[in-house]
Amino acid sequence: MAEAAKIIYTETDEAPALATHSLLPILQAFTKDTGIELETWDISLSGRIIANFPDNLAEEQKIPDYLRMCGELCLEPSANLVKLPNISASIPQLKSAIAELQAKGYDVPDYPDQPANDAEREIQVRYSRVLGSAVNPVIREGNSDRRSSTAVKEHGKRNPHRMMQDWPDVSSTRVGYMSSGDFFGSEQAVTTTEAGSATIEFVGDDGSTTALKSGIPLQAGEILDCAVMNVRALRQFYADELAKAKAEDVLISLHVKTTMMRVSDPIIFGHFVGVYFQDIFDKYAGELAQLAVDPDNGVAELLTKIQGLPEATRTAIEADIQAVYDKQPGLSMVDSYRGITNLHVSSDTIIDASMPVIIRDGGRSWGANNELQDTIALIPDRSYATIYQAVIEDCQENGALDPSALGSVANVGLMAQAAEEYGSHDKTFEAPGNGRIRVVDASGAVLMDQQVEEGDIFRMCQTKDAPIQDWVRLGVVRSRLTGQAAIFWLDPTRAHDAELLKKVEQYLPQHDTSGLEISSMPPVEAMKATLERSRKGLDTIAVTGNVLRDYLTDLFPILELGTSAKMLSVVPLLNGGGLFETGAGGSAPRHVQQFVEEGHLRWDSLGEFCAMVASFEHFGEANNSDKARILAETLDQGIGQHLDNNRAPSRRVNELDTRGSHFYLALYWAQALAAQDKDPELKARFTEVAKQMAENEEKIVQELNEAQGKAMDIGGYYRPANEMAAGVMRPSATLNAILDAV
Repeated sequence: MAEAAKIIYTETDEAPALATHSLLPILQAFTKDTGIELETWDISLSGRIIANFPDNLAEEQKIPDYLRMCGELCLEPSANLVKLPNISASIPQLKSAIAELQAKGYDVPDYPDQPANDAEREIQVRYSRVLGSAVNPVIREGNSDRRSSTAVKEHGKRNPHRMMQDWPDVSSTRVGYMSSGDFFGSEQAVTTTEAGSATIEFVGDDGSTTALKSGIPLQAGEILDCAVMNVRALRQFYADELAKAKAEDVLISLHVKTTMMRVSDPIIFGHFVGVYFQDIFDKYAGELAQLAVDPDNGVAELLTKIQGLPEATRTAIEADIQAVYDKQPGLSMVDSYRGITNLHVSSDTIIDASMPVIIRDGGRSWGANNELQDTIALIPDRSYATIYQAVIEDCQENGALDPSALGSVANVGLMAQAAEEYGSHDKTFEAPGNGRIRVVDASGAVLMDQQVEEGDIFRMCQTKDAPIQDWVRLGVVRSRLTGQAAIFWLDPTRAHDAELLKKVEQYLPQHDTSGLEISSMPPVEAMKATLERSRKGLDTIAVTGNVLRDYLTDLFPILELGTSAKMLSVVPLLNGGGLFETGAGGSAPRHVQQFVEEGHLRWDSLGEFCAMVASFEHFGEANNSDKARILAETLDQGIGQHLDNNRAPSRRVNELDTRGSHFYLALYWAQALAAQDKDPELKARFTEVAKQMAENEEKIVQELNEAQGKAMDIGGYYRPANEMAAGVMRPSATLNAILDAV
């Protein structure tokens, strides 16, 4: 037999990584001798740290830079990559992962918050490749086609999730956003006419010029935009909203994305921490400066670092912190039982996961009293805050959405080649003084020019022309294939969107749109129209930019299905390969906590199941493999059985968990392979497998469930010990023997 072609299955973090120890052996058994090889590449947070700091590691500790390899693979027509959710690390998460690796004997350096020399600056630069959304910009060499499969959506309608809460008759919940001084209000944009390069430079009021970033490559026809967040206006906005929340007796919560927007949003978060605890930072400025307390890292760092102070000083600060909580409006809680607030760690409340839950919970969030309460949800920048306000107003007027009747909202997202804001990390800066930050081309011509005050946040983004053309094409293709209305969410009053609209109007006529319902609307109007259609049971395709892609593909699935983990995300890569993403991992940390405490993992791998169907389909077409096509077809049938028989993991210990859910997928998949007649060899092999699994069903489930109800040691959080994790995730000797014999 010729050498098997490969599907790369990524090893990531937290609950998805644990689930891989159970699911991957099933996938490997079912693809054995089919010409398909499943190979794992480690792109976890700890793996990325190890790959970036091999200098002082023993040979057995070193691993390849799999993320770089993934990026190179995604440029190849042969690419077939299955990408599971991974940690987009905040600085506190990065530090925790570093500490765990060091405790395991990995000689990796500490993260320098304030580099004091060239060596520390180099370390910080290398760690910047690990921080935030380090993975997605590298591998997303295509635009996003994200949707729920027909089987998943129909099952969701027949079995609507029970998490949707009624909205109260009177709701004070709203989104708080700035009216000026934000990115939206200051944005400038241009479309380049020729290739070249650009420099971002700061020109101080004293006339001095400093290059912030040089040699930025430019392509002809790409959209450049830049914007500034004025921090003086930001802090005043926070102060005003805190006063309103106190007067209205509602909670206050902050919703940003410090993981993906790893440079700008931690600063925006930190300013809210600073304003909320202004009394503390003013009264104890000297002590906190000596401890290097950075509000960008949240209250957790403050509480941890003051433990090293003399007892009298520490207790005084702790008493004053409590006085602030008593004085200020109540904060939305991440964990009310443990007293963890919205400001504890910057990565605890991520907008795309947190805002849908508030809407799902009747416009309320959890308070310190462990009760749901109305909240002012702060989203400082107007670029996307208004879409959430539109949803809130719709629910306040029309009541909660009905999952049993809702239409589906799919998404075609412009994300290829680090499009838009999510490609701004290396072009985001805090203004070093009062003056201007300009973008100039190689000839010195000024392309964009922003006035700044010291500490303001400047960001520049690039959106290349080829991804835009592909995005427009993909929107039309999906509308043609599904017959669904497609709406381009573009605001002509926003500088970037105005340039993008010109390109949509240029490229859309190049495609056959006859008989299709394709339109363009500003985001608020698009949201209202989509909600109106959805309440009528009509399906819609949202054709959006990169950030809205992220936000909407959590918002609508959480409302429709109760979770975004059940979404199918296909990324047709620009050079012909395929990237298949498997859902969202926002709840993954809580799943790990439950598993470690009581041996029950409730990660739902439905996203992985659906991604493998698409991966096998792509493999079949790319390699003319009938076996791959049959594996895809029968796996899809198995998923249907899995849904119909409600084999998703339970939330409660001693009931079916992730491992049992995987067993039932294997059973139904084997039965589908045994029932098909297209491939006699597969039929014969899996007739016996299906028979053994069915005959031993009760025994296997008992073995899996008996493993629950006790604490689990997996040898680490960020880098569990493989043998330990595999052992606890494969506790059924009966099932293991059947799979090993395939």
